[in-house]
Amino acid sequence: MTTSERTNPRRNRRWLLARRPAGSTIELDDFGWNEAPVPELAEGEILVRNLYVSCDPAQHAWMTADTYLPALKPGEVIRSIAFGEVLASRDPAFRPGERVQGLFGWQDFAVVKQGGPYPTMQVPTDVSGGAALSALGSTGMAAYFGLLEIGRPRAGETVLVSAAAGATGSVVGQIAKILGCRAVGIAGGPDKCRYLTEELGFDAAIDYRNENVLTRLRQTCPDGIDVYFDSVGGRMLDFALGRLALHGRIVICGALSTYGQTGGPQGPRNYLRLISQRGRMEGFVILDFMGRAHEAMTAISGWMREGKLKDRVDVVHGLENAPAALARVFSGANNGKQVVSLDSPSS
Repeated sequence: MTTSERTNPRRNRRWLLARRPAGSTIELDDFGWNEAPVPELAEGEILVRNLYVSCDPAQHAWMTADTYLPALKPGEVIRSIAFGEVLASRDPAFRPGERVQGLFGWQDFAVVKQGGPYPTMQVPTDVSGGAALSALGSTGMAAYFGLLEIGRPRAGETVLVSAAAGATGSVVGQIAKILGCRAVGIAGGPDKCRYLTEELGFDAAIDYRNENVLTRLRQTCPDGIDVYFDSVGGRMLDFALGRLALHGRIVICGALSTYGQTGGPQGPRNYLRLISQRGRMEGFVILDFMGRAHEAMTAISGWMREGKLKDRVDVVHGLENAPAALARVFSGANNGKQVVSLDSPSS
């Protein structure tokens, strides 16, 4: 028995990267289940017991290659934003019992130190764990800053959103409506499209699985697309470029359809539309806006209290089911933000 095991008997269940994903699919063999003792705290560190962990498209990119963060190496804990409770602290900024969110990974316990790319943040007591990872977490921040800072919509303009029934897209469309824009969403299946128009207030929805997207874009965006918020890439980006309005803006949040493609994703064929339409296409990373997180959270929580913005969280129970939950994101089986609720770890 090691010194750490004698002084700290907690066992930390965790998912490690076993191998890099092959192609765009996520396989169970890409992950390795592991248990280890919880490390002792050093000065400046806190011990967090995770209660919810997030499942996001960006995790595939983090597992396969360097992005805006270094690629995970085999044997490392699967990187993930998570919500939990501070159990012990050697950082004066945090106290035991506080609720926090941060880049804690797929594990029961995380030992973290402030100063990384994604800061650990306190979560108010009236915010649920699911909401802390969804509308009131990085998902909501991506929607808020991506639309307002990069898209810069004006009242009366048409905002098109891909993956619109997902965690980020659903918030983007609702913010667009709050700002007085027309919101058109692209989603997979009639149920998700009805959710957009009947529950979230989108003006129109396009079912990319059962409808001709080009035809429906002409019908739903007759004056063109002023802002396209894209989380999918691929052919959807080409379709949107083809309908771009004069001085249209394209916000690149992600490219779910292209992750893991052999040889890398192909560039959009319609990019010359940016010239003729005097358009702009710009990507962003939410880490650039973390210093303004309070601004987004204040606005979004206010809209939620006023009933102007709804949040839907899809919860899978059990840390052991995290890989399957992530696979739901890539198959489109999830409804809203995909999170995993952890069973209470033994202590």
